[in-house]
Amino acid sequence: ANRKIQYMQFKIHHSLYLDAAPGKGKGVFTREALPPMKIIEMSSVLVMDDTARKLLDQTALHDYIFEWGSESQQCCVAWGYISMYNHSYEANCEYFMDFDEAIITIKTMRKILPGTELTINYNGDWNQKNPVWFDTK
Repeated sequence: ANRKIQYMQFKIHHSLYLDAAPGKGKGVFTREALPPMKIIEMSSVLVMDDTARKLLDQTALHDYIFEWGSESQQCCVAWGYISMYNHSYEANCEYFMDFDEAIITIKTMRKILPGTELTINYNGDWNQKNPVWFDTK
């Protein structure tokens, strides 16, 4: 019962906004130029066990959750825009998971110009080329 208390943490860079992303629904964009290696969003996550994961996988929420932990079937949902970043094999951002603090952080990987869609690679590493689930169907 020595459980660490998790406090909600939530930050979104002021230039980010949601807009239509052609062929992808909505996506995250920036109103201003962003430098490389800039943290643009950070959010606490709600971690759910394998039972919740099995239920979520049967719903539309499957496309908005993240696998959580290295060896478990846990998943998590993040707040803010984090679940709205679209996938790209040439992503301009990367996400980082802090399992101890239950936080996901989004960081730019290169300079990004105003009006550009911000993308992450759903494989985890920004330049990972393995097919993701919707490319293998």
